[in-house]
Amino acid sequence: MVADTNTFLAVAMNQPQRPLLIRLTRGHDLVAPAVLPYEIGNALSALVRRKAVTLGQVSAIWQAVDRIPVGLVTIDVRAATLLAGRLGIFAYDAYFLQCALEGRVPLLTLDSGMKRVAVALKIPVVEVP
Repeated sequence: MVADTNTFLAVAMNQPQRPLLIRLTRGHDLVAPAVLPYEIGNALSALVRRKAVTLGQVSAIWQAVDRIPVGLVTIDVRAATLLAGRLGIFAYDAYFLQCALEGRVPLLTLDSGMKRVAVALKIPVVEVP
């Protein structure tokens, strides 16, 4: 299954969804577009800027992310960019959707907007209540 950035951060930051996400992914191979580390870095820098995490916490969060086994895959970035333009979404979101489309695998995300787009694209979505 394709796991979105927010799921990695929820697990690494020990958020309330962590146990459920671990349970949902147990026994599955996780994949993500190769841009995942950059998106995690961007999200962490935004959290530091908003003072939601300290700069000191960033290293520990990265260590936790690094322990999550995930295959980083190359996707058709051109197709993802066109998908983003057609749907009016951010390219970073389209990269994960394109990854699920190309791999013909379900998407795991905590982002309700991305879930809606995935359903419209007929991508199976792993439900996280």
